[in-house]
Amino acid sequence: QVQLVESGGGLVKPGDSLKLSCVATGLVFSAHSFAWFRRTPGGDVELLGRIGRNNDVEGRFIPLRDNEKSTVYLYLNNLAPEDTGVYYCTAGRELRQDDYWGQGTQVTVSS
Repeated sequence: QVQLVESGGGLVKPGDSLKLSCVATGLVFSAHSFAWFRRTPGGDVELLGRIGRNNDVEGRFIPLRDNEKSTVYLYLNNLAPEDTGVYYCTAGRELRQDDYWGQGTQVTVSS
């Protein structure tokens, strides 16, 4: 059973930074690509960035992967209120496949 568990979200102030983590279990981590999405308070789902098996990347945010730890990271810097949302990690066999989704981690940026 594949599980993706995101963590690292929280309530932060504008200008702060966060490191989001996604631990993947139940799959061969090195054989999968991963992505991060954000669901805004309005319900829109936005692709933030993808990273493939060979560290090929897409998107305006560049995820990092650690195959030894079966973990994908997303670094968020200089956060603004419009970055508020639920951040999801996905996994797929190919770069633009999102076969599995995590439960998400909430990020709220507010002064």
